[in-house]
Amino acid sequence: MGIFSFLSKDKKQNLDKGLEKTRENVFSKISKAIIGKSKVDDEVLDNLEEILISADVGVETTIKIINRIEARVSKDKYLGTSELNQLLKEEISALLSENQEVDFSGFDLPKRDYPYVIMVVGVNGVGKTTTIGKLAWQFKQAGKSVLLGASDTFRAAAVNQLIIWAERAGVPIVAQGQDADPASVAFDTLRSAVAKKVDIVLIDTAGRLHNKVNLMNELGKIKRVMQKVIPDAPHEVLLVLDASTGQNAMEQAKQFTAVTEVTALALTKLDGTAKGGVVIGISDQLKVPVKFIGVGEKMEDLQLFDKSEFVDSLFLSSGK
Repeated sequence: MGIFSFLSKDKKQNLDKGLEKTRENVFSKISKAIIGKSKVDDEVLDNLEEILISADVGVETTIKIINRIEARVSKDKYLGTSELNQLLKEEISALLSENQEVDFSGFDLPKRDYPYVIMVVGVNGVGKTTTIGKLAWQFKQAGKSVLLGASDTFRAAAVNQLIIWAERAGVPIVAQGQDADPASVAFDTLRSAVAKKVDIVLIDTAGRLHNKVNLMNELGKIKRVMQKVIPDAPHEVLLVLDASTGQNAMEQAKQFTAVTEVTALALTKLDGTAKGGVVIGISDQLKVPVKFIGVGEKMEDLQLFDKSEFVDSLFLSSGK
């Protein structure tokens, strides 16, 4: 059982509210696209394709969904437009099930005599620091001891922001300030965590994509130095993406997965965008599990990603 199993499932209301803009964007357009139509024909499918792409599902994933619906229409010979929402819901659910084999109850935390290390990556402005703070708070609520490492030393603001979040979450932090060696900070953080028998370590890192070689070298160095303290660290590499940027988030994900081994994704700011379809596209294209989604400002609004609840919320207004 994952360590986030303590989180109740009664936060569905927040998820419904968080996906409201995406839901309205998709279904208001679908309703207009099928006015005067009695069956799902080529014109309806063309309109649906445009709608999904506008919701940032992505071209490749959209074509895959349309092809599946087209096959269903051909097989069943006749499908009315009244059935389109349910059909779309079923195909998106099937797609997410293929790419998200299980619904996570959070990071699995096997019994160990040393800290569980999560290295967090992502470009500036995506909500990386906020996500770390919220994760730290939730880990603490789960009864785990937590230590933060401020290895994003490229910007003084990044270190200061993480210190503020550490105070909010009520957890300690290791920081050396701007321009300190990121790997040195990570090393000191892990050494302190081992000495204090901390359960979980969250390491913040810089995310500069203007030079992939430097980014790869920096992340590689941090990993190597951490492994001098804990040989199999990091145990998770969590990539934080801003869902409101749509296909830019997809591009960032592709670039980060090309330079480091990303094991999990967190998609933030879903409540402020009509581009929530990017969750579907990223899950389909990258085959990296989405573990967390951000649907609000509160600590508990960083939620575990449950594909079934996500699809149900996305299609809430369809009445299905």
